[in-house]
Amino acid sequence: MTDRPHPVIVVCPHCFTANRIPQTRLDEEPLCGKCRAPVLDASPVTLGSSRFDAFVARSGLPVVVDFWAPWCGPCRGMAPAFERAAGELRKRARFAKVNTDEEQNLAARFAIRAIPTLIVFREGSELERVAGALDQRAIVQIATRHARRAAST
Repeated sequence: MTDRPHPVIVVCPHCFTANRIPQTRLDEEPLCGKCRAPVLDASPVTLGSSRFDAFVARSGLPVVVDFWAPWCGPCRGMAPAFERAAGELRKRARFAKVNTDEEQNLAARFAIRAIPTLIVFREGSELERVAGALDQRAIVQIATRHARRAAST
């Protein structure tokens, strides 16, 4: 028996194919086995109902989802910090955005009562929820906490 780390399932943000990637190769800019695009983009993925479960439920890395709306001032104010956090942690967590105006069914499904609301998922299960605008440091702390837990399992 070896002590090699288990591979991580990383869903391609372009074609939504699940890719099995050894943890030791996450730093090597892995490409999707189907579309050959980079699977660890530095930008959040925009999700709708048709792709939400394909991306969130199959990901072995924590997925931090920002439920937002374009008319929301705090949402627009937090967006640059969310983008920077996504770039900083792109090899340890995935970041996604759901426009609650366009995806009202997802907002209802997750009982979004205030925006912005961040929900951290792992393999489809909700791990943490935070309502209100956050700065980059707070977003990184939340994502890092769950990335550490994911790496240790």
